Amino acid sequence: MADAEAVFGEHRSLLFTLAYDMLGSVADAEDVVQDTWLRWAGVDLAQVGNPRAYLIRIAVRRSLERLRGLRAAREDYTGPWLPEPVVTADYPVTAAENVTTGLLVVLETLSPLERAAFVLREAFGFEHAEIARILDRTPAAARQLARRAREHVRSRRPRYPADPRVAREVAERFVAAMAGGSLADLLAVLSPDVTMWNDGGGRVHASLRPIHGSDRVSRVLMGIAPRYVDLDLLWTAGPMFLLLAGGQVRVALTVEPDETGTRAGGLYALVNPDKLAHVRRPARVGSRAMAVPDG
Repeated sequence: MADAEAVFGEHRSLLFTLAYDMLGSVADAEDVVQDTWLRWAGVDLAQVGNPRAYLIRIAVRRSLERLRGLRAAREDYTGPWLPEPVVTADYPVTAAENVTTGLLVVLETLSPLERAAFVLREAFGFEHAEIARILDRTPAAARQLARRAREHVRSRRPRYPADPRVAREVAERFVAAMAGGSLADLLAVLSPDVTMWNDGGGRVHASLRPIHGSDRVSRVLMGIAPRYVDLDLLWTAGPMFLLLAGGQVRVALTVEPDETGTRAGGLYALVNPDKLAHVRRPARVGSRAMAVPDG
């Protein structure tokens, strides 16, 4: 058992990150990791040639099962659905600063198998033959899944600058404009085509549809800013910041740059308290980069 625990511990962060990219939920990702451990604990290690591949296969299949069950619930979700923020034990550092909230939102529009193929290929660099073994498909089918997913993502999400420093600079300019209270300054940092998503989940008041255009977005922001003026602001390691009251996270807002890398093209405001509660007991995960591919 000691050997099994050591091997599993070596890959636990990878399994959590993979499950999170598949599910967009911290609690569900943690459940997948636990399910994977329960399966792994009963395995004869002498019969396992590649523990990493074996564990990933279990985690992906458990994630697929859970994702299929979540899709119906998310279709009935009140307002826009956003993934939960992830931080490490070194609160409040982000888990994977190059994994954008916007990309995870687009991945929600893929089929479960397409999402698995995309994550395995673009986030973890698996070859199509490896993806085929994990998904129990032929290499040709795995290649088609990955291609279809990549084309879908590219059509829904043009390639934006992936440099986290660029994203952070844009986010800081946005925060400064909001703090200054000037509509003109805010408009200057918003792309004309900016879109804002607000996830309240029916638990708190929030827009039920994405808000498009710098004029509408800026006026909405100026209208709600007084609610949060007295909250503490805490930066994560990426373009996300947290607003806290009495140590409790009230808002997690991600600012993503537009194609120029100079203005905010996407704002993702998570205010659903159910999705923010876990931030006080963050998961320990590793970091790696994932970005929309060129082709």
